[in-house]
Amino acid sequence: MDPKGPRASEAPVAEALKHLTEVSLALSTERDHQALLGLILTKARDLADCDAGSLYLVEREPKECLRFVLAQNDSVHVPFKASEMPLDKRSLAGYVALTGEILNLEDAYRLPPTAPYHFNRVFDEKVGYVTRSMLVLPMSNHRGEITGVIQLINRKRDATARITSREAADAHVVGFDGHLTELLRAVASMAAVAIDNATLIQNIQALFEGFVKASVTAIEQRDPTTSGHSSRVAILTVGLAELVDRTSDGPFRDVRFSREHLKELRYASILHDFGKVGVREQVLVKAKKLYPQDLERVLTRLEMARLYKEREILHRKVALFEGGAKGGDPRLAELEAQLAALVQELDAYREVVLKANEPTVLPEGEFSVLQQIARSSFSDLRGADRPLLEPEEVRILSIRKGTLTEEERLEIESHVTHTFNFLSQIPWTPELKGVPEIAYGHHEKLNGRGYPRGVAAALIPVQPRMMSVSDIFDALSASDRPYKRAVPVEKTLDILQMEAKEGMLDLDLVRLFIEGKIYEKTLHLRNVAG
Repeated sequence: MDPKGPRASEAPVAEALKHLTEVSLALSTERDHQALLGLILTKARDLADCDAGSLYLVEREPKECLRFVLAQNDSVHVPFKASEMPLDKRSLAGYVALTGEILNLEDAYRLPPTAPYHFNRVFDEKVGYVTRSMLVLPMSNHRGEITGVIQLINRKRDATARITSREAADAHVVGFDGHLTELLRAVASMAAVAIDNATLIQNIQALFEGFVKASVTAIEQRDPTTSGHSSRVAILTVGLAELVDRTSDGPFRDVRFSREHLKELRYASILHDFGKVGVREQVLVKAKKLYPQDLERVLTRLEMARLYKEREILHRKVALFEGGAKGGDPRLAELEAQLAALVQELDAYREVVLKANEPTVLPEGEFSVLQQIARSSFSDLRGADRPLLEPEEVRILSIRKGTLTEEERLEIESHVTHTFNFLSQIPWTPELKGVPEIAYGHHEKLNGRGYPRGVAAALIPVQPRMMSVSDIFDALSASDRPYKRAVPVEKTLDILQMEAKEGMLDLDLVRLFIEGKIYEKTLHLRNVAG
């Protein structure tokens, strides 16, 4: 090779390869679909020093059409609005989209009279623009399908010139030569592949979004009382993350969240309770301490005790009458008094059971009455003694807070591990790989008293810390759940502050959550206590 550099004949080729490489790199790194379209048109115009350009995409579903998606113009303001146009040969873009031919026009106003297409001069006449040279190229993907059309307008001798009159067009506009046309055809093919890739990514994202929504629907159908909880937690958590990202001082001054980080956090928040599909439905929706069928069994037993006692006393009355007793016999009155006392006692027991069955904190005396009931019994038809309350029923009714037994509480808590195991099976992309771990930590406490791992502050990243704040706020303040009343917003915020001061929640995040009024982001989405 000549040490002085490439020969003159090689220079255009080298320059073209350089331009193509730059365009290829730019198109391959852009992931945003709308930004990609703008980049394609901008790069093509820059490459040819074009004053203006437009971009069309071919749509096959739900009907065939040509969608006008983008317009650029350096000389005049373009009042652009996306629109549909027929996919036929009457327009320049439609002709190219259907035939795959390249149209290289010296003057768009002077087309061959036999041409099936025509140039629409409405825009030029409306804004005072003059269109001269045009290059209309099909965008063909690797399968040979035409997916769109690029229109390049008014190639200029001087890239800084503005085409604001016929004189300016005559002075500055030139045609597209063969070498440039071939170069731009390559760019159009690259653009088609880039759009295909971006569309594929969009479709995959839409597919995954659908899967996520279906997953949340599956959770909420098993536990309808928490409908909307996961979505609201996601809104609150992402809102808090955005506020943290804007913070320039304090402990979070160096914490930043990119668009990908926020997406990762959103997915983790939406799916944080998915593991509830592995929890028995009756436990998920348990509103009272005893399940309805178990409570019915206890109440039936109390009623049976009353009926058997009535039967016993009735038999004793019959025996007295058969022995000659009369209506005023004091023995009969004594039997009536015994029955009345028993009925009163059983009614009192029934009220104690019903009260103890509620998910409230009961005084110690109520639990001692349960023991007393358990020591009472009645004789059934076979003469066997049966207790009014079984030991397991006493244990369950003696739950001091809430409705869950220790075994049921552990089953509910297992949903976090189920969530982690489920999310770990998904082949997340690199920017979303943290979703399982973030969701795994949303019930951990900074003092190490959370679950399922019981890890302390040093091992809890900021993302699950934020989700914990949002999760607790929504769980407390949302509309009545079967096992609790809704807590007013102000009291909920007080509870968050109290738990933060006790070392369970991140105090700085709770402060930002309250001062930044993040909690207001979901108030319109559900009924909350005032």
